[in-house]
Amino acid sequence: MEKKNDNVLEHSQNHETKTTVRSDSPKAYFEYVNPKNSPKSDEDLLSDITRVSKVAGSNTLTQKMYSINGSYDVSTIARRFGSWNKALEKAGLKSGNINNYTDEELFENILNIWQYKGKQPVRKDLAFPPSKISQSPYNRRFHSWITAIKEFVNYANDKNIEVDKNDCVNGANMKCPGRDPSLRLRYQVLKRDNFSCCQCGASPAKDPSVSLHIDHIIPWSKGGRTTLDNLQTLCSKCNLGKSNQAD
Repeated sequence: MEKKNDNVLEHSQNHETKTTVRSDSPKAYFEYVNPKNSPKSDEDLLSDITRVSKVAGSNTLTQKMYSINGSYDVSTIARRFGSWNKALEKAGLKSGNINNYTDEELFENILNIWQYKGKQPVRKDLAFPPSKISQSPYNRRFHSWITAIKEFVNYANDKNIEVDKNDCVNGANMKCPGRDPSLRLRYQVLKRDNFSCCQCGASPAKDPSVSLHIDHIIPWSKGGRTTLDNLQTLCSKCNLGKSNQAD
């Protein structure tokens, strides 16, 4: 330890103690400082949860909301208190994760992330946009993230959902599929096109700024159908360029 003079702060090499000077005394005294990687107390974790809830302006707090502005890992808090909801209860807050999502809603969220990234999502992607659902609902429904991904792929690859090309005709009483493709059809189009733009080859997997869209090759307004063979993947720039040409 090096001491410059009686009024100068002293520091130890391991940074676990420091010496400060009282304003009313020339003598210094030691004060313990926790190392950065030292375990946090329950009070520290609960205090940070309360802080984030105030930042969010809400008395409910989802894991996703905390992950954006919180100082600690969500899993650390869940392990310490037994679950995320129990931690919120200790902090005097209401749970923001008690949503009974349907399988379709959970799968839709997976596809949105997949389309945004241009590749298979990983668990940590649930904590950031465009995800609107945190990890907990997937764990409750499927028991693990890997199982959730497998179930989504099985669901999306179900060939029985592909629209029959003969279903959409001009008969007065025939029912045509809507303009917006279903979740399964979106996935089939994106997978067929390798999650890349059919015109320029751009993909969010290579350039995160790329945004992919599902486009009707023959426009819906001109009688184009919402079927696999009339849909393609375009990036936002190529899709806008096509729209300008059509105008």
